Amino acid sequence: MNTPRNPFRLNLGFFLPQEIGYNHDFPFEFEKIKLTENFSLDNFDGTVTVSRTPQGLLLQGDFSGDIGLECVRCLKKYTHRLNWDMTELYVFNREDAEDDALLLPFNAEVDIEEFVREDAQIDIPINPICKDDCLGLCQVCGTDLNIKDCGHEELPPDEDDFEQSSPFAGLKDLR
Repeated sequence: MNTPRNPFRLNLGFFLPQEIGYNHDFPFEFEKIKLTENFSLDNFDGTVTVSRTPQGLLLQGDFSGDIGLECVRCLKKYTHRLNWDMTELYVFNREDAEDDALLLPFNAEVDIEEFVREDAQIDIPINPICKDDCLGLCQVCGTDLNIKDCGHEELPPDEDDFEQSSPFAGLKDLR
């Protein structure tokens, strides 16, 4: 499936004559979508619901997509499912706008790509783990402990290294 040139640009002009409470869904579904030069998602899908309010147009979206990550324990690549949502209010009057970017443009076209991208990036885990019970790698030989047990035991912390690196090392002498 080809990605349209600006898939997140929504023409919302037809909302202006509608009464308060009117809403419409905009579905998104892409096999692969490139959000920046170095950031793309597979199996992307989502829906943005736009609702007419007295102040403007409320956009509420739920999205999900797959990203390839590397597990911090076993160093294997795996596919991680991102799930995120967004809520933005585009107002009609400048007095109601906290940010000029959220003032509904004269042509009533809004581009939500920046919101989708930023919220997706926030959902990426800092320390990705392929599965909750991932055993990681052996500290002695580097064997993937998810595949087989190499027989090495976990290394005890080196007491000298701990004493020198600990901010509490000086308290040991107070006894």
